[in-house]
Amino acid sequence: MARDPDTIEREIEQARAALATTLDQLGEKASPKRLADTAKTSVLAKLEDPKVKFPLIGAAVLVAALLVRKLFR
Repeated sequence: MARDPDTIEREIEQARAALATTLDQLGEKASPKRLADTAKTSVLAKLEDPKVKFPLIGAAVLVAALLVRKLFR
């Protein structure tokens, strides 16, 4: 059974609109700025964890102490 050309055109327009919306959503999710912001937030959250924060502070103090020792020898 043949379909009405107007119906076919409406369906094509609906499909185009849906595709455009999907592409916009994908573009937003893959945005470099958004990815960078997400990575930054993740790293900052990880650094707030005491299991990560205190060993990093200890390592920084050790490196600083070794540098001071090396400079004054």
